[in-house]
Order: sequence, then C-alpha cells, then structure tokens
Amino acid sequence: MSPAPVALEIRDASLRRGDRELWAGLDLTVRAGELIAVLGPSGSGKTTLLRAILGLEPLSGGTISVLGEPVRSRGNRHVGYLPQSRPLPPDTALRGRDLVTLGVSGHRFGLPFPRRGDSARVNALIDAVGAADFADRPVGQLSGGEQQRLRAGQALADDPGLLLCDEPLTSLDLANQQAVIGLIDRHRREKNAAVLLVTHDINPVLGKVDRILYLANGRFTLGTPDEVLTSETLTDLYGAPVFVLRAGGRLVVVGAPDAEASHHHHHPDEDHA
Repeated sequence: MSPAPVALEIRDASLRRGDRELWAGLDLTVRAGELIAVLGPSGSGKTTLLRAILGLEPLSGGTISVLGEPVRSRGNRHVGYLPQSRPLPPDTALRGRDLVTLGVSGHRFGLPFPRRGDSARVNALIDAVGAADFADRPVGQLSGGEQQRLRAGQALADDPGLLLCDEPLTSLDLANQQAVIGLIDRHRREKNAAVLLVTHDINPVLGKVDRILYLANGRFTLGTPDEVLTSETLTDLYGAPVFVLRAGGRLVVVGAPDAEASHHHHHPDEDHA
C-alpha cells in the first residue's frame, strides 16, 4: 500500500522571539488522515508553530510546505483554523449562521456577496456541527460549547485538507469537549484530512491521536503517545524529573515545570541531573 500523500512538511525549521529560540531543527511530516497532538508548557511555541504554518509568523530558518505548496502570507483556503474557545461579547451583532457564512464567503476578496449554493453550504455545515437549533440566535448569547461548534463549522467551510486547532477545548465542559473532538475526527476520517491539534490536556484526544509533538525548553520530541508520554522521555526533554502516571484510563504528567519557571531557574550545570 502506498503511503498517504503529505499534507504538511516542515524541514529544519527554527523560530526566534527576540534573543530567545523557541525551537530549532524541527522536522515534521504529517500525512493525510493523520492526527498529531502538539503538547508543551505555555511559552514553548505551540501557537507560534500554528501561526508559522498559517503564514502569519516568519521562520528564522527552514521551510514549511502545506499540501504541496510553500506557505504564503495571504493564507491558503485549504487550511482550516479552529481557535481557542473564547466567549464572544454578549452584544455581538452576528447570528450563529453569520459566523459560519464568514467561513464560506469570507476568504474571497472584497465584500462577501453570496454566491449561488453558499446558503445551502452554510445550512449543510450548520447541520454537520449540530448547530441547527441555535444558528439563528445572536452568537453572544450562546454558550461556549455552542459558539465552538459554530467556529468548527467556519473552520470546515472549505473542506480543508489540513486542519489546525489551537486549544479548541479550552473552557468547554466534558460533553462539549467530546462533541468538538468528534467533529474534528469525523472531518479527518471522511475527508482524509490531516489535523494538528494544540492542547494542554491530552486525555480528551488520547484515543484518536497518531503521534505527539512535545515542545519544551527550546527542544522537542516526536513519536507515538506510548513513546513520548513516558517519565524517561519527558524527564530528558525538560532536563528535570517528570513523572507520567496512568490512573483510571487517564494520563497525568507530574512535575513538569512551566516555561517561565524553567526559563528563569534552569542552570546549565543541572543538565546532568
């Protein structure tokens, strides 16, 4: 069986912020239909990686190509983006339907005049994400889970071959977490799309993840969940004792210093610890 086509190719990529190197020498090949979770402490460059893939953040070195084309700053309509679940202001004038419509018509230059077929596409997306019951209400009055379903509809509007998700489950309850993960996973399976998903908690997605990219302290490790989520691997990555505990079907990572603490208190002579 021939391997699936490559959706994302990152070669020898590095990214600096001022005098601080977030990561360097990053190689990652993501194939169609693959789900990669991106983990690591805050400040380790997870969101910055997504921004670089979207063409919003220039690399310091190396290359990124998406679906066979070099990344370009004006974006690629075949890349979907699902941001963090942040509540919209209560007085937001848009209806739920309008949010999805922006995904269908918003990538075209100039005013988004609806084309024939757009409203059928919007309705199909609203149905697909289970938002029919609240699509005509003002978005600011919807719950976080309802808003995030609509954002998923917006992200999936162009049937993206690559879907980038930045902490898409933040502040959602368990039922809505499972619903949003279900939408992402269904798109991956039905469209053979690749997914790169940044998360601070691996547990909700653990059963669906193919590989994990773990960023910490300017270093990274890449492998299957069983390879990466071990006390030995994470201790080596952080340069400090880290323990991975399995409890009741969940993984708990204990002792991983946050980026700020390790950035300020880590001394080179502790590397052999």
